[in-house]
Amino acid sequence: MAKTKSILNANSTKFLYQYLNNSSPTGFESSGQKIWLNYIKPYIDDYFVDTYGTVVGVINPKAEYKVVIEAHADEISWFVHYITKEGFVYLRRNGGSDHQIAPSKRVNIYTEKGIVKAVFGWPAIHVRDAAKEETPTLKNIFLDLGCKSDKEVEALGVHVGCVITYEDELMELNDRYYVGRALDNRIGGFMIAEVARLLKEHKDKLPFGLYIVNSVQEEVGLNGATMIARKINPNVAIVTDVCHDTQTPMMSKIASGDLACGKGPVLSYGPAVQNNLLKLVIDAAKKNKIEFQRQAASRVTGTDTDAFAFATDGIASALISLPLRYMHTTVESVHKQDVEEVIKLIYQSIKAIKNNQDFRYLK
Repeated sequence: MAKTKSILNANSTKFLYQYLNNSSPTGFESSGQKIWLNYIKPYIDDYFVDTYGTVVGVINPKAEYKVVIEAHADEISWFVHYITKEGFVYLRRNGGSDHQIAPSKRVNIYTEKGIVKAVFGWPAIHVRDAAKEETPTLKNIFLDLGCKSDKEVEALGVHVGCVITYEDELMELNDRYYVGRALDNRIGGFMIAEVARLLKEHKDKLPFGLYIVNSVQEEVGLNGATMIARKINPNVAIVTDVCHDTQTPMMSKIASGDLACGKGPVLSYGPAVQNNLLKLVIDAAKKNKIEFQRQAASRVTGTDTDAFAFATDGIASALISLPLRYMHTTVESVHKQDVEEVIKLIYQSIKAIKNNQDFRYLK
């Protein structure tokens, strides 16, 4: 992909780092949602927040025809599950947290008293028996808070149910990749916010209502999207999420497709994707010379697209994905140019939608 002039500005980049470095664990997304809402406020006419914390910015709120662009705001995390008498902490997943990467990671435990630091401990290589070596599992990974007892742990404000995230911040790799935890899918929240900025700065007048949706609780069952789809009841939904880059070692193109960071957005085919809306997105990509890739999603996309598509009487939905390496680790990686191309494609797709367009029409 030829590198083009960036559509991001200094304020965009500042927002990206602030938003991605902040924690937003599933079910506890409020601090990240406040950052996101504060950024988009200059670019919208109105907003609302639902019962569980999904935030929606609205342009043209009185319009009858409604179009949604959506990403999810939550990141995988852990819960405190059991505190031993000796002061060690065992955990449960909150979303698809990867137990194999946990040993030696630094974490933040969120309590009413503030953040408590801890580490995932692991026996030294010197004392492990190579012939009988244990692999990390939920039964043996644990947190060390530097405490001698459960009473010390509790005195810090840590209790069963406290949520935990890894202590890792966003960085850049070879001026080519954004790397960090929780790019799945708060990079999506960044991208839809940038679409709102472009619409405002270009003074685009949309003939319909645009709902910019940052949903909660995707990582535990598409919950936020399921709720907000019913509340908004839009005519159209364009969802963005991440998908797997398959070019790195140990990845299977046969299982996951031939997809690459740096080659543009990925468009999905599957039952949840409305074919006429997909054609509009493809046409927008070709018209604006945006390179894209394709993947077959089979029965479900595994994203909020599924929640929107089959909500109410059916919502014409499409998925624009961002290729990502090392999903659900602390070094999730996306190509900087892909991020901009996804923003452009969502923006151009919105502009291509006509007021009251009926995507069910069969020629």
